[in-house]
Amino acid sequence: QVQLVESGGGLVQAGGSLRLSCAASGRTFSRNPMGWFRQSPGKEREFVATITWSGGTTKYADSVQGRFTISRDNAKNTVYLQMNSLKPEDTAVYYCVARVGQTITTSRAGYNYWGQGTQVTVSS
Repeated sequence: QVQLVESGGGLVQAGGSLRLSCAASGRTFSRNPMGWFRQSPGKEREFVATITWSGGTTKYADSVQGRFTISRDNAKNTVYLQMNSLKPEDTAVYYCVARVGQTITTSRAGYNYWGQGTQVTVSS
């Protein structure tokens, strides 16, 4: 059974940083894109960042570009999201995702596997 387990969420003040981790088990994603989505109360789940299997290509939502960095360690079957200069509007549940396909996508429908989510709360 494939599982994606996120960790690293929590409460932080505006301007602070957090690093999310997502460990995959049940199959390797070393040849597949992985990424992150987030969902705030009352809002649609939205794309945050994605990374190719090699780490050579990344894509970010405009709202996090320049503040967040996605990376991966294929030996550990793990993807990370470094979040800097956090803002109250970054408050959300963050979900790790992985897809069977080879190309990156910003579409929710493009991801086959989802984690349970980790809460990130940014206070003003």
